[in-house]
Amino acid sequence: EKLSVKEILELLDSKKVTSTELVNAYFDRIEKYEDKIGAFVTLTKDYALSRAKVEDEKRASGEKVGALSGVPIAIKDNICTKGIKTTCSSKMLEDFIPPYNATVIEKLEEAGAVIIGKTNMDEFAMGGSTETSYFKKTKNPWNLDRVPGGSSGGSIAAVSAGFAPCALGSDTGGSVRQPASYCGVVGLKPTYGTVSRYGLVAFASSLDQIGPTARTVYDTALLYNVIAGHDTHDATSEDRTYDDFTSYCGKDISGMKIGVPKEFTSEGIDHSVREKVLAAIEVLKNKGAIVSEISLNASKDAIAVYYILCCAEASSNLARYDGVRYGYKAKDYKDLVDMYCKTRSEGFGKEVKRRIMLGSYVLSSGYYDAYYKRAQQVRTLIMDEYKKVFEDVDVIMMPTAPTVAFKFGQNEDDPLKMYLNDVCTVPVNVAGIPAMSINCGFDEDHMPIGVQLLANKFNEKEIFRAASCLEKELNINEIASLEVK
Repeated sequence: EKLSVKEILELLDSKKVTSTELVNAYFDRIEKYEDKIGAFVTLTKDYALSRAKVEDEKRASGEKVGALSGVPIAIKDNICTKGIKTTCSSKMLEDFIPPYNATVIEKLEEAGAVIIGKTNMDEFAMGGSTETSYFKKTKNPWNLDRVPGGSSGGSIAAVSAGFAPCALGSDTGGSVRQPASYCGVVGLKPTYGTVSRYGLVAFASSLDQIGPTARTVYDTALLYNVIAGHDTHDATSEDRTYDDFTSYCGKDISGMKIGVPKEFTSEGIDHSVREKVLAAIEVLKNKGAIVSEISLNASKDAIAVYYILCCAEASSNLARYDGVRYGYKAKDYKDLVDMYCKTRSEGFGKEVKRRIMLGSYVLSSGYYDAYYKRAQQVRTLIMDEYKKVFEDVDVIMMPTAPTVAFKFGQNEDDPLKMYLNDVCTVPVNVAGIPAMSINCGFDEDHMPIGVQLLANKFNEKEIFRAASCLEKELNINEIASLEVK
């Protein structure tokens, strides 16, 4: 469970271990601890073993294998997998089996990765704690009384608990980075348009982005190499060539310009979080980076902009769940309208309904200009602000989340407080730029703290450079110990 993807590939290539043995070992660990953590909605052991066998046979016959051949991976349950249930952790899609694969799944299978299961999440990716899942609550492997973060809580917890060496999540407002910070792993939100959204169940289409998570920066780069690239199925997919991101891991960072936003290192950020993040910045300064203070004034409005836009897009994207074509359908109803009402009332959870209502409100005729249109205008200001800042700096460094993982139920009854947890992550999605969270230490209760590195659009290479240097210098390679609890 402590092996990185890089180490796994070395063992497989030197034939010291087979993919079948690996898959069995991960399933042994899952069987032992999954009851405690609750990371998965669906496990696919038979499918995984048949895939592993294929990769083993390829290696044995000396055939050329893919970049992730034989490596087990967990997939967030809002990414379509042909023939494997994809529920979005909602009653609405409890029995939905997609007839096709998402593009990222096609790419992973082409690279030889072995899917071991679909992970729990906040329902339809709406939430920041994995508490809104219809099925169960996923727990934080570092402390079972605390949330793993969300909405990709299951994927991140699976990596943190050693159930899988890597996973895919989706990040709409921080859903890969915030749980990565809470669970002490690496999580990347790529530039909007670099990873195809075809087959990702839509929540907010102008913000959603599939992102990789793993134990190390290098592993995340390996995974990103596989999933990045143009896709004709996705109109927002960028047609460009991508570097080998692993080649930037371990590169010298002397002379790299790092900006530290004063708005995100002052009040509202927990003392222990601020301390560790500033210490991490100091580490890079000692390696030759040039650090300066910057201001991200417009970004303080990002939360308001984000919740208007994501709710508006959710209300239109989720209109398709009407009980007619697929998904849950109410049993007793009088007529068509009654069927719609009952299906949606019974099929969606509280948080999803809240966001659909907010979205329908801001899109309604009297309020469209006052809310939605203005939010789009402020979004442009935020994009311009980042563009300007990145003329002077290569990377921005700041906390991933204002606090460490909170206890279950702490913010459940206060949606506003829950939404404010996204204050550090949301501006990145609004601007469409890339960002990564990596563990930079622990607080006094030994809960992980994440530092976030942001770069200009399509400039992930700077993030990999800075993050791999930081990871090497900090040398934190602890894994949550599940034996003690």
